[in-house]
Amino acid sequence: MAHYRQGRLEQEIQREVNDILLKRVRDPRVQDVTVTGVVVTGDYQQATIYYSILSDKASDGEKTAQGLTKATGLIRSELGSRLNIFKVPELTFERDESVQYGSRIDQLLNKLHREDSNL
Repeated sequence: MAHYRQGRLEQEIQREVNDILLKRVRDPRVQDVTVTGVVVTGDYQQATIYYSILSDKASDGEKTAQGLTKATGLIRSELGSRLNIFKVPELTFERDESVQYGSRIDQLLNKLHREDSNL
């Protein structure tokens, strides 16, 4: 039963953080951030939030990470007012590389397909 509650909390945090980033955080560094997943520890004390950005530049990734770190307090306080839980977990943000990895695989498959059609 606890895993069901943990999954619901992860989904709720993901939805609310996306909304907070869109409507409340005014920092231009986090403007194009999309939350792709949330993992909450079993004791609900920590939450790792995975995000992706549209830009492939390393400098944009660093700026986004700085912006999210700066906005962590605001996001956590907003979550506290929106969620009906005893204690809001500590938030850590990590960039989700799976979107870039999937894009790279797609590019390679398209390249192979073009080479096959040229033969």
